[in-house]
Parts: sequence; C-alpha cells; structure tokens
Amino acid sequence: MWKRAVVGAVGALRRPFSSEGGGISTAVNSMLLRSLKDHYQEVAKMNMPPKVSPPSPFTIVKGALDSHGPVLKRSYGEEEVTVYVMRLLAPEDEDSATDQLFIHVDVFKPSQKESLIFLCGLYEDALGIHSVSMRPKLEDSGYLLIPSQYTGPVFADLDDKMRDAFHTYIEERGVNESLFKFLQAWLYVKEHRNLMRWFKTMGLFIDGKKPATGV
Repeated sequence: MWKRAVVGAVGALRRPFSSEGGGISTAVNSMLLRSLKDHYQEVAKMNMPPKVSPPSPFTIVKGALDSHGPVLKRSYGEEEVTVYVMRLLAPEDEDSATDQLFIHVDVFKPSQKESLIFLCGLYEDALGIHSVSMRPKLEDSGYLLIPSQYTGPVFADLDDKMRDAFHTYIEERGVNESLFKFLQAWLYVKEHRNLMRWFKTMGLFIDGKKPATGV
C-alpha cells in the first residue's frame, strides 16, 4: 500500500511540460496539489492495526513515534535496556515477503562509560544476533557512534558455545520474538504518520503556506 501511494504521487510528475509560458508553473502546481491531496486522503482512510502493548516489563519511550530514538525500555537489575527498531527492505513481491525487523539493543550500566550493543534480526518466531560490540552511551539518537577502537570479532566467527551464551544473555533481558508483534504494529503506525506528514508538508510548500507547529 505504501509503495502504491508513493509511486502514485511520483507518477503524477512524469508528464512532459515546457518551461515556457507564465501559466505552466501554475498548472503544474495545481496538478501536483490535486495529486498530493488525493493520496493524502487515500492514506488517511487506511485502517490501523489493532493496538498491541509491549510485553511486560518493557514500556514505550515517550515521543518515540516522532523521533529516531529508542522505542522500548526496561530495567534489569542495575541495567537499563533500550530497544531501537527499523524494518529491513522487503522483496519486490510483497505478497510473499517475510517480515523482518532490524533491532539495536543497548544494555547500559550507570557505572560504565560504554554500552553493550547488540544488532539483531527479529522475526515472528526467532531472533538472530548479527553483532555484539561496546559503544559509547547514546543519549537521544538512534544512530550508533563510529567506533574509534577494535569492536570485537565477527559474531559468526565465534564458537557455538559463546554465540549461545550471548543469545541467552539477551533473551534473559526480555529481548526475543515476543517483541515482534508490538514492534511490527508500532512501525506500521510510524510509517503511516510519516507518510501523512510528507504529503501534507509537501502540499503546504507547493501551495506557499507555512506548516503549523508540530506538522
């Protein structure tokens, strides 16, 4: 649905127009505004997924829908565990696509200067660790800092016993496939909100109007 909506908006721009004549720009603007409005209204009619709560004891980070920061957080003893998420690119055949989420898990101890960072692939029935490293504590950004020192071996090169131990370590902190349904629904709502905002702010710019605060 997202692909059809965006392609429809872009497709409206592909008709050839001459740059000559004062009325051409107005005609293009009007055509584009109509297309943006139509697609905005189409997206607005899309049904949201049923509301899903995160597995206890995780809680939703305030303002997560409008930021690139963490989505979920919890305490585990003296540790603070936060989860960031994004969806990996799906195959072109959307009907046969297998949903996969890419999550970044930050395990932080107040007594330490760095966090233990897990980069994982999350499916509905499984969690796979791609890498484990130590990074400086991230305050309000979902982006990892570029390390200036050795970050450890390739995870796949570790022996089975150590890989299994890391999986047990992260699963003890509640990071497993039980998070999938919530994060999948959360991403759907976020993408819907972002797409609505894109159509609206694009239309306001073309029309020469200033967006309202918070748009």
